[in-house]
Amino acid sequence: MINSISVLGSTGSIGTQTLDVARNLNIKVEALTGNTNIDLLESQAREFLPKMVAVKDEKIANILKERLLDVNIEVIGGIEGLKRAATLECVDVVVVSIVGIAGLIPTLEAIKSKKNIALANKETLVTAGSIVMEKAIEMGVNVIPIDSEHSAILQCLMGNNIKDVSKIILTASGGPFREKTMEELNNVSLKEALKHPNWNMGSKITIDSATLMNKGLEVIEAKWLFGLSQSQIDVLVHPQSIVHSMVEYKDGCVMAQMGSPDMRIPIQFALTYPERKGNDFSKLNLLKSGSLTFEIPDTKRFPCLRLAYQALEEGGTMPVVLNAANEEAVSLFMREKIKFIQIPNIIEEAMGMHTLIDKPCLEDIINVDIWAREFVKKSIN
Repeated sequence: MINSISVLGSTGSIGTQTLDVARNLNIKVEALTGNTNIDLLESQAREFLPKMVAVKDEKIANILKERLLDVNIEVIGGIEGLKRAATLECVDVVVVSIVGIAGLIPTLEAIKSKKNIALANKETLVTAGSIVMEKAIEMGVNVIPIDSEHSAILQCLMGNNIKDVSKIILTASGGPFREKTMEELNNVSLKEALKHPNWNMGSKITIDSATLMNKGLEVIEAKWLFGLSQSQIDVLVHPQSIVHSMVEYKDGCVMAQMGSPDMRIPIQFALTYPERKGNDFSKLNLLKSGSLTFEIPDTKRFPCLRLAYQALEEGGTMPVVLNAANEEAVSLFMREKIKFIQIPNIIEEAMGMHTLIDKPCLEDIINVDIWAREFVKKSIN
C-alpha cells in the first residue's frame, strides 16, 4: 500500500477523482499541479496541505503564492515546478492526469527518479511509448494504467502469461453520436458532443470519445503497455460501458472485467496495485444493468479509429502527428472554428504531409509535435 502521491493535473476530471480516492484511503498528497483553475487549486491545497503546488503559468503561480501565504506550502511556477512535483523524494507514486503531450516530460522525469507511475495521460505513450517504457524497465518502475480499458486488461492478465494471449479487446461506448448518420454528424453541436452517455470526463477526452479517437489512442497505448502487436488489439463498441475490456487466450477462454462506469475504481486499483481496498464507490448490479451488447465500430462514420491504426502501423513519428493534429483540431472544434466532421479530415491531411522519422529521439518527437500543430493552424487560417 502506497503512502504518498503527487497529482499532476489535480484540477481536471481524473485529478479531482484521484483526490476522492486519496481521501477514502487516507493517502498523503505531497504535490499538486494545475493551470488555470486557481480557485479549485487553492481549495485543494488548503485541504490536503501538500509540500508544494506547481502552476505552469508564472502569473497564476504568483497569485496563488499570495493566497497561500498563511500556510506552509511552496508554490512554484513554470515547467520546473512540474518537474519538481514529479520527482519529490517523499512520493511513492506520481499520478499523471495532465491532458495532452504536456504530460510527457514530467512522466519521464518521474521515471528517472524511480517513481512508479499511475498513468491517465494517453498521449505520453502514444507519442513516445518506446522511450517511456524502455526507461521504465531500465529504472525498475511500474507504469500502471488508470484508463478503465487498460486497467481492465491489466486485471484480466493477472496470474496469466502474456505469451498465452491471443488478443485483447478494448471496449468503446460509441460516444453520443453512435447512431447518427453522416448527414446528422455534419450538423452536431459542441454542446451535443460534450454530453457523454456514460462517463464523467474532461472536455477534450469527451470529444475524443465522440470521434472514437479516444479508442484509437488507447489502441496505440495498449501496444506499449502490454507489448502486443497491432493484430492482437481489437475494438468493440459496447454502449452500456459495463464490460471495460477483455482478454482472449489461445485456448479460447475470454476473460472480461466488469464494473460500474466510475473512474474512481480504476484510479484506486492503480494506486493499490496489486492489492485491493474497500470503498463506498458505486457497485455493479447486473440485475439492473440490462442487456449487454457489442458491435463493430463504424470507421466510415468515425474514421479517427482507422487513422490511429494507420499511425500505429506506420510507427515512428506518425503517432506524434496523429496526436498533435487531433489536439489542435479538437481545440478548433471546441472554439467552434470547425465542424465536428472536419476533425478526422484535418488529422488525415497532416499525416499525409508528414515525412516519417522511423526511430525518433525525444527531440524529434517534440519537433514533430510542433510541426503538426503549426500545420493544422496554417491549414485553417
